[in-house]
Amino acid sequence: MVAQREVSAWRPRVPGVVEVFHAHFTEYAYPMHVHDAWTLLIVDDGAVRYDLDRHEHGTPDGTVSLLPPHIPHNGSPVTPYGFRKRVLYLDLSRLDETYIGPAVDTPDLVDPVLRQRVGQLHTALAHPGDELEAESRLALIGERLRGHLRPGIARAAQEDAREDARGADRPLAHRLRELLDERLHEGVTLQEAARLVHAHPTHLVRAFSGAYGIPPHQYLMSRRVERARRLLLEGRTPGAVAAETGFYDQSHLNRHFKRLVGVAPGRYRVSSR
Repeated sequence: MVAQREVSAWRPRVPGVVEVFHAHFTEYAYPMHVHDAWTLLIVDDGAVRYDLDRHEHGTPDGTVSLLPPHIPHNGSPVTPYGFRKRVLYLDLSRLDETYIGPAVDTPDLVDPVLRQRVGQLHTALAHPGDELEAESRLALIGERLRGHLRPGIARAAQEDAREDARGADRPLAHRLRELLDERLHEGVTLQEAARLVHAHPTHLVRAFSGAYGIPPHQYLMSRRVERARRLLLEGRTPGAVAAETGFYDQSHLNRHFKRLVGVAPGRYRVSSR
């Protein structure tokens, strides 16, 4: 069997994400090493075994592994076919150093919801222009990770937040909707939106989703697609429409337009004639 070493790495424009790293290895084994960031790891095929703080761990199906910064670890394939993995390196703004100890004790988390959200985040990070979606998903992932690592404190904080927010969620969601409508073309990051409406990013996502039944990034994209439809019916080309409606490029428009309308913008434009 020919040894495989395929990697893809990039740094997205999302605060807190130091690097995205995708790899397929068959025979390669990592020696002991450290990172200065959190390592959030999911394995799509195969499995990985690793030592962390002199204890052996592994990544069976559905596991999300969170390796803390500054703690030596290694990694090697379990089967002859190796493994495919997707990794996010997160800085300490997402999880501070107080979570390192709990993560050393329990680095492998069996949580299907968390696993699904991490996969969705990787998909968003792979598409320029979907940074608001990536930020929103990362905020919810961070909340869930904190709940695993320090469940008592996280549960109390969530209960306090719900108590404080009763009766205030809809006004908060309305303020965010107004902001998204105002910034339809240029967009807004989750961190900037949270600062402008004076709310925690995670709470802002939950408030908007609870009030309108749709997360902020989907609302923004649906409004952009709605505007794109009007311009296409006026005879504008998809490339021009993408630029006028705030999409990163034409392929970004195509992906969201097909998801919401069912056909590509070019076909929609032709059908209008």
